[in-house]
Amino acid sequence: MADIQGSPGSSMHGVTGREQTFAFSVASQAIPTDTTAKFALPVDSEHKAKVFKIFSFANPHMRTFHLSWISFFTCFVSTFAAAPLVPVIRDNLNLRKRDIGNAGIASVSGSIFSRLVMGAVCDLLGPRYGCAFLMMLSAPTVFCMCFVSSAGGYVAVRFMIGFSLATFVSCQYWMSTMFNSEIIGLVNGTAAGWGNMGGGATQLFMPVIFEIIRRAGVTPFTAWRVAFFIPGWLHVIMGMLVLSLGQDLPDGNLGALQKKGDVHKDKFSKVLWHAITNYRTWIFVLLYGFSLGVELTADNVIAEYFYDRFNLKLHAAGTIAATFGMANIVARPMGGLMSDLAARRFGMRGRLWNLWILQTLGGVFCICLGRANSLPASISSMILFSIGAQAACGATFAIIPFISRRSLGVISGLTGAGGNFGSGLTQFLFFTSSRYSTVTGISWMGIMIVACTLPVVLVHFPQWGSMLLPPSKDAVRSCEEHYYGSEWNEAEKLKGLHQGSLKFAENSKSERGRHVVSAPTSSATPPPVSV
Repeated sequence: MADIQGSPGSSMHGVTGREQTFAFSVASQAIPTDTTAKFALPVDSEHKAKVFKIFSFANPHMRTFHLSWISFFTCFVSTFAAAPLVPVIRDNLNLRKRDIGNAGIASVSGSIFSRLVMGAVCDLLGPRYGCAFLMMLSAPTVFCMCFVSSAGGYVAVRFMIGFSLATFVSCQYWMSTMFNSEIIGLVNGTAAGWGNMGGGATQLFMPVIFEIIRRAGVTPFTAWRVAFFIPGWLHVIMGMLVLSLGQDLPDGNLGALQKKGDVHKDKFSKVLWHAITNYRTWIFVLLYGFSLGVELTADNVIAEYFYDRFNLKLHAAGTIAATFGMANIVARPMGGLMSDLAARRFGMRGRLWNLWILQTLGGVFCICLGRANSLPASISSMILFSIGAQAACGATFAIIPFISRRSLGVISGLTGAGGNFGSGLTQFLFFTSSRYSTVTGISWMGIMIVACTLPVVLVHFPQWGSMLLPPSKDAVRSCEEHYYGSEWNEAEKLKGLHQGSLKFAENSKSERGRHVVSAPTSSATPPPVSV
């Protein structure tokens, strides 16, 4: 077994292929199966899983899924652990509204930089190292919350904890390297949705942990500090599990495969260049800023909003606020699944329409939340707003893997950073000063969502088309191999470095929609194309 470990198509690591699986699974039907590969799940020519068995732990595909979403979940818990305890923390540290608003901005601003870096780390070192090291390096910052004694210290620590949200990038990159393009919307949506669920879970659990510690005889101003030991230790544990059990690619870890020559070691300058010169990247940075961005903003303000506006108890406000984040367990996977289903019939154009509809509806219900005058109406609007925004997040990352094969990590990082930037922007504009009440700020945020979703109309793939325009009529430009092959120059093609992109191009023909069955497929490697 030692002789074949790490070789392409043999990543078994003790897997017998008879692991227990459960009823819920989704399969990719249109993509041919590589029958020579020895994996527990059926795979395509890139050894990406064609089946998503959500309760399976088959290695490496499903084990990677569970490690990635739990890691991201943990980071969401720690980043927003302070939000439901703000009514206690603000009395202890004498925080003003401006301090609370700045802390909210800080909590999501830190990961703007870290997500950019994580994208490059995934492309060059692999998602396993990126995720594990960030988890363990951010653990001390979570423990530091126990020793905060001033408003400045509170803002600074929340800023540092927020760096951990870059695990989102490793999560989405990892899923895109492990699962086939026909099911990537559902897989990406489920992994990120279950991770984002930590933003809701922490609204529910941190007040409970606080109350248990307080009833044990600890004063309230000490109990909230002790409560932060729980998410801190979760960081350490998950970092060690990812490092010991994770695997970068279906065929092994990136470093080992590069040493064997099975995987090309790319140059960061070229990876970055193809990411930033693709205009689609920047449109999705904007779009994600007003789907994930507004979700992060709501995670920071929603508990305080219900606590202050309807005079609720801390636990009651936290419980209601928790439903906003907890909706991720179904909403974000639903957005990804709807994207996959739309693509099967309408191709990439269906994915784009799906994204526009979901995100626009999220904006409309955000406006309704700001205008609601009763508790039932506010709760209903909040739930519908959360479903729209979170489903749009899933729909966004159902499209991201198709923008570039070569620069997937950097584009994922830029898009993820856009989400955090959007959150920081909306909090700065609407929730840090007395110019706007929280209610008015929520309404204006909804208007911005609707307006900033419109640029999705401009996204056009020459091989698949856009929301309003068909694919290119040019026989060369309308070919998937041309689109993904154009990221490599002639010298690189002569060395065969573009072969991975050609395999991805072949597997992405399903994005043509229901006409894929009649679309021509290449039986041999096409000749090099000019860049």
